Amino acid sequence: MTGPHAFRVLPLDLTDDATAAAVHRIGRAAYAVEAELIGFDGIPALAEDLAGMRAAPLRWSGAVHGEGSIAGFLAWEEAADGVVTVDRLCVDPAAFRRGVASLLLRHALSELFPGRAVEVTTGADNAPAVALYARHGFLRGPDFSPAPGLLMASFRRPGGELPAPKGVAN
Repeated sequence: MTGPHAFRVLPLDLTDDATAAAVHRIGRAAYAVEAELIGFDGIPALAEDLAGMRAAPLRWSGAVHGEGSIAGFLAWEEAADGVVTVDRLCVDPAAFRRGVASLLLRHALSELFPGRAVEVTTGADNAPAVALYARHGFLRGPDFSPAPGLLMASFRRPGGELPAPKGVAN
C-alpha cells in the first residue's frame, strides 16, 4: 500500500536506541535536502549529534510504516501560554511525495494540539515546506535572517477552528 494510509502516527520514544538512531538518520537526510534547496549548509540539525538530539526538550511523533520503520517525524515544544512550536518536521527522502508530512501535520493539529496556536519556521526557499504550511492553514509572517546567507520564513496557525486544509480530505 502506498500513500498516507500506509502509515500510522505514533509517539516516538527517543530513549529507545533504535528509534533515536532512525530519527537522527532521517533528520540528517531530510535537512541535507533542505540545505540544497535553500543554498545553506549550516542548518544546526545537520551538525547535531545523537546525544544532542535526544537531550532536546521536545515531544516526538512519527509516521510509521506497517512493518514498523519510521518514514518521518514531527517534534514540538509547548510554551506556558499554550502556543506550540514545531521544532522539526522531517521525512525520509525515500518517502518524499507520499503524504507523510501532511499526515503528521494533520494528526498533530487535530489530535495532539487541536485548536491551539502553532508556530513553525522553515527556509524561505524551501518551496515544498512553504507550500505545506500554507495548505494547512498557516499564515506566513515576516522572513528573518538568523545567520548570514540564511533567510527563514515564519508561519503561525492561529488557535481555534479553521477550515480543512486546501486540497486535503479530512
